[in-house]
Order: sequence, then structure tokens, then C-alpha cells
Amino acid sequence: MNPLDINLNSTVKLNNGVEMPVFGLGTWALTGKGGHQAILWALEAGYRLLDTAEVYGNEKRVGLAIKDSGIPREEIFVTTKVYHTSQGFEKTLNSFEASLRRLDLSYIDLYLIHVPATNLRLDTWKAFEKLLNEGKTRAIGVSNYMIQHLTEQLDHFSITPAVNQVEFSPFLYQKDLLDFCSSHNIVLEGYSPLTKGDKINTQILIDIGKKYMKTPAQILIRWGLQHDVVQIPRSGNKDHIYENANIFDFQIKDDDMRTLDSLSEDFRAYGLDPNNYK
Repeated sequence: MNPLDINLNSTVKLNNGVEMPVFGLGTWALTGKGGHQAILWALEAGYRLLDTAEVYGNEKRVGLAIKDSGIPREEIFVTTKVYHTSQGFEKTLNSFEASLRRLDLSYIDLYLIHVPATNLRLDTWKAFEKLLNEGKTRAIGVSNYMIQHLTEQLDHFSITPAVNQVEFSPFLYQKDLLDFCSSHNIVLEGYSPLTKGDKINTQILIDIGKKYMKTPAQILIRWGLQHDVVQIPRSGNKDHIYENANIFDFQIKDDDMRTLDSLSEDFRAYGLDPNNYK
């Protein structure tokens, strides 16, 4: 994708030809009636990518919101993930069917390995290839995979992950990983672009935001898009949901991009370091 010429309806073509929105809603912790309403607000605002996972405990809510929105199923790109406790060949197949039932959908758009579980990830990928070949999911990928995990994957299988979803922000600018994924035609998708709010009041973000008349959150999301990284910010607040989507009417200049790049300090908002998975 050209990050300088995109809008809320823009998509990126995955390595198997499937089109995936470049912007969507992360749904971690969006549970109950409040989570249901937040998802409806996002769909109302034009979001067409919803990211969930079995471990989030909200797949049923996501599925209900899709139906309640009145938007045709095929217009919404749904991602879910298998957690490490459900990995392995047979367990993964069972977990997928359980996710499908909770979502009450006939297929998943993108199915991801949530974390590179030791001794299980290769068998899990075999199950993923089976699900893909059977048409139960339109694309398969991974999450929290570092270069060593991707290298192992590429050495063992002919089907390359379509997506690698990782934490990605100026404070965790994983350039080497981004370059590796780009060179292997793997789309990088960034979760927690807003650092759970931990870095939102950084003065440099505030100052750059004033230059473009944008909020720090909007600067963070736009920065990721301009690095060709799919963005899935999470919010349960209606105003913030709309604010987060209002990032397609400006471009961060090269010098400001470099300033933001320089903020990297290996900060992980969720405390999950995938390098610990050997």
C-alpha cells in the first residue's frame, strides 16, 4: 500500500490475494454490553476490520455486533487467534471450530497463531494450512513472531504467513522485523499503537500533533500507517473511536517521521516479550 494515498476504505493485498483493510478495531477487553456498543460505534464510524481472539472472551459479542450492525458479513474482515493453551494440530482444529461457533460465522477472514508456543507452533501451522485449504479461513498468519520464529516457519512450510501481528509504536519501532516481513511479503499489523495510553502525553508527540492540528493518538496511528503497518487501535469510548479513524486527511513529514522513529526504547505496553519464546 501507499501510506500517503489511503483512506478509511483502503486495503492491502495479502500474499494470497485476499484484500485486508489497513485500519480496524482491536477488541481486547471490549466485553459485555459496553464492548458490544463500542464495536457498533466502530462499524458505524466506517471501521471494517475487527480483531479478536479466543482468549479475549468476546468472540460472541463481536459476532452479535456484526449481525446487529446490519452490514453485510462479506464487507467486514474478521480476525481471531488461537492461544498457546489451545495449540497443537487437533487442539487447534477444535479451537477454530469453537471460535467459529462463538462468532456465529461461516468462515474467518484471518486466523492467527497468537503466540509462538514452544514445541507446538509447527504442528499448529499444519492445522492452519488444513483450515486454509478447506476454505474455512481466507488467510492465515501469526502474531508476536520475531525474525527467528518466522525464519523457522519459512524453513518448514511452503505457505508463508500472510500477516504478522505484533506490538508496534514509535516506542517499540521494530524496524528489522518490519524489513524482514516486507522482504518476505508478510504484512505487518501493529497492535497497541497507542501504548495503552502510557506514552500518550510524551511532549514530542504533543508538539508534533500541534503542527498538524492532531491529537497524540492520531499521530501515533498515522505514524504506523506511514510505515506500511496495518493499525488496530482499541477504544471503548465513542469519541476516541471516531478520533482514531480521523487520520487520513494529513501526512506526517519526513523529518517528523524520523523524530518519531528516534523515540524507540523497546517499550512494550503489554509486557509480552516474544523473544522469550525459543
